[in-house]
Amino acid sequence: MKSYFLRRFLLIPPTLLGITFLVFAITRFVPGGPMDRMLQQAAGNAESGGAKKASNSAGSGLSDEQLEELEEQFGLDKPIPIAYLQWLGAAPREVWLSKGEYGSRDDEAIGGGESDPENTATLVLKGDGRLVQVVKKDGRIVSASYKASGKDIAEDGWKIRFETEKDRQERFRRRSPEGAEVPSYPPRAVAYKTRFSGLLQGDFGRSNVYNDPVWSMIMERVPVALYFGLLTAIFTYAISLPLGVLKALKHRTFIDSASSILIFIGYSIPGFALGAILLVHLGARMNLFPLFGFTSPDFAEMGTWDQVKDLAHHTVLPLLCYLVGSFAMLTMLTKNNLMDQLAADYVRTAVAKGVGFRKAVFGHAFRNSMIPIATSAGSLVEIFIGGSILIETVFDIQGFGLLQYQAVVNRDGPVIMGTLTIAAFLMLLGKVLSDVIVAMVDPRIKFK
Repeated sequence: MKSYFLRRFLLIPPTLLGITFLVFAITRFVPGGPMDRMLQQAAGNAESGGAKKASNSAGSGLSDEQLEELEEQFGLDKPIPIAYLQWLGAAPREVWLSKGEYGSRDDEAIGGGESDPENTATLVLKGDGRLVQVVKKDGRIVSASYKASGKDIAEDGWKIRFETEKDRQERFRRRSPEGAEVPSYPPRAVAYKTRFSGLLQGDFGRSNVYNDPVWSMIMERVPVALYFGLLTAIFTYAISLPLGVLKALKHRTFIDSASSILIFIGYSIPGFALGAILLVHLGARMNLFPLFGFTSPDFAEMGTWDQVKDLAHHTVLPLLCYLVGSFAMLTMLTKNNLMDQLAADYVRTAVAKGVGFRKAVFGHAFRNSMIPIATSAGSLVEIFIGGSILIETVFDIQGFGLLQYQAVVNRDGPVIMGTLTIAAFLMLLGKVLSDVIVAMVDPRIKFK
């Protein structure tokens, strides 16, 4: 049994890698990303200002240098496998990129004037401000040193690479529309530093929209998701299991029929639609509950007891919407499984041998009827963090589900990847926990 679950846990990392790589690749191909938004904004600014400046980005109003900076900022300058490894933290990221062209007039402007300008490039180090002279020979870098001291910049952790005209033209083709005229470029030297920063280092990056750390954005939403997830799980199981047992024991009675009608009416109403109705009637018209938010604006100034009451006051309507759709399946599953067990031969035999009906139900039949329910018990882990996008939107609750939705709408790649990684990990963990729970409930299960 231990070896089985060990293998299951060892399968989680490669499965998680497959899921995240697939979504990462999709986010790179889907249009409307952060760079597209900035290009549209720049094009709009150029049109509103009457600018007629030529650009190789189909009228975006941005120069090649600005486009390259945008690509580097959003990690679009690397092929998908390398960019994914950088997001994962298994490959180093290039930071503080500084560039200098060979044989350009800029070299003279910043103190060039070397005897061999075609083989010497001068660049200014970002974050440092010092001038660097990079000498090439036969298409490769032979030296890169500070102009003032002649010291090799590699001693300070800087790395240098040589980009040919073909390299720069290939990069132009990747970001330009098909059929665009490819300009000619002089070769250049690029100085940079490297650092490992990704998932393996606990860094999800920064949001492309808000520029906040993704991890802090997630942590701000997790308490809300845990709060509603835990309450939903407690109330669902605390009500559905006893109600399912009662319906099985009172089959085809008024209690069974009336509860079935109420359960399926609730199941047929979407949670977000019920939330809109409750907000209109109980919130706006009757003024019994707040219309939006998780707490009141002056929540921090309240006393402890007043905070508890305020939180409960804001919780009632969203919690009803969370619960209304989850009762039917669990209640009917409990009832049908228990009725199947009560009709089994071993229960009739136990009753015939003098075992009390209560003991036969709760000592024998009830445990066996829990086996199918246990197969989905591991998914409770997902409930704690998932939330409901539509319900959170209706009640303006800043939960985990709403964060996922906003990230997708805004094409916010780092937030999409961060929330997906956590959700996928919990889903895989929930599947393993379901197997553990089934093995504990069903003694017939043997993992060998």
